[in-house]
Amino acid sequence: MPDKQHGRYACSASQPLPLDTARECFALLVTGPQPLSVDGRKYAGLPNRRIPLDELRDRMMRRRCPRRTRDEVWAHLVRQSREHGAPWTLACAGMALPALAGVARWLAARFPGDAFDLHSEVLSGFLGALTKIDVDRPRILVRLRWAAYRAGFAALSESLDAPMPVAGEFRSTPPKPPWGHPDLVLARAVRQSVLTRTEANLIGETRLEEVSIPVWADRHQMTTGATYKARRRAERRLVAFLREQAATTDPDDPVASNVAAGLAPAPSTRSTRPSRRVTTERHDDAARPRAKSDAAMSKRAAESRLLACRGSTPAPASRSSSEVPRCA
Repeated sequence: MPDKQHGRYACSASQPLPLDTARECFALLVTGPQPLSVDGRKYAGLPNRRIPLDELRDRMMRRRCPRRTRDEVWAHLVRQSREHGAPWTLACAGMALPALAGVARWLAARFPGDAFDLHSEVLSGFLGALTKIDVDRPRILVRLRWAAYRAGFAALSESLDAPMPVAGEFRSTPPKPPWGHPDLVLARAVRQSVLTRTEANLIGETRLEEVSIPVWADRHQMTTGATYKARRRAERRLVAFLREQAATTDPDDPVASNVAAGLAPAPSTRSTRPSRRVTTERHDDAARPRAKSDAAMSKRAAESRLLACRGSTPAPASRSSSEVPRCA
């Protein structure tokens, strides 16, 4: 008996991590005669019965589970959390535990402080996103995971940027800007008016969240070609911004040196010889209607939805036809 009591008190003295607490609470929700469940008859690919949430989570993690079913189930879970509060909020955390545990594990391996604080930030980021995430957009769990990651990464960055104690030993620190998580780099570019919010959203969703260009273009009422061009122009400005910041980094930082080398502009192979067509079209009045038609088709025109935001995009250059046609 003393050994059992000693063991019990020893366990209670150690503070469980927040994700461990969420796991225990989720286990309580799915046990007993009436476990928290979802009606599988409403969703394609699920059994025609009520499915306990722990079984539902296992089924949704299988590769053959349709992505549309996952989004529909997660939309239902998020709405239940907003309408009914704590039980379904804990249910959402339990359903997302595999993703949250992976995020916390990766960040905790680099966190110099108490892992409890990092787990708290990851879980807080996830719970905060539950209240405002758009459930009508696809990949709900992926976006919730990114919200949890951003919150944990912010805590990690703050901890690593803190002043080192006087009595401490040397330790490594993260490199100076522009290095960092891609979301933070995009946010910094928006703050400094390098990109508009829409352009940052375009790059973030199509590069980081695996949203295809046609899907993004349809959602924002743009053509696929215009979206490709808009992303290309935005990424060129972003690279130029990063190159400018790379010039002020510590030259002795090996990480900065390697990344700066990757940002170095490639040698231009285009001919600088002026085209004969320039003189012809500038002085030929018959070519003016064609130039007007080309300007109407340009995605840099005023009706462009992406590049007209906030006026942060450089003004379109006059179409002087200084470029040689692709077929030439």
